[in-house]
Amino acid sequence: MQVPLWLALAVVGYLGVKLIRPPAWLIAVLLLGGFLLADSVLAPAINALIK
Repeated sequence: MQVPLWLALAVVGYLGVKLIRPPAWLIAVLLLGGFLLADSVLAPAINALIK
């Protein structure tokens, strides 16, 4: 069974918010920070660390 990545992330995110109940500002900071890092000059370095 193949599940699209966006659907898996949406389900994990929804369950995480419902079960852990983090503050809204933390969710916003993580989403915005990840979006900004993906377009930054640090993206290749982060990609190399992950792989």
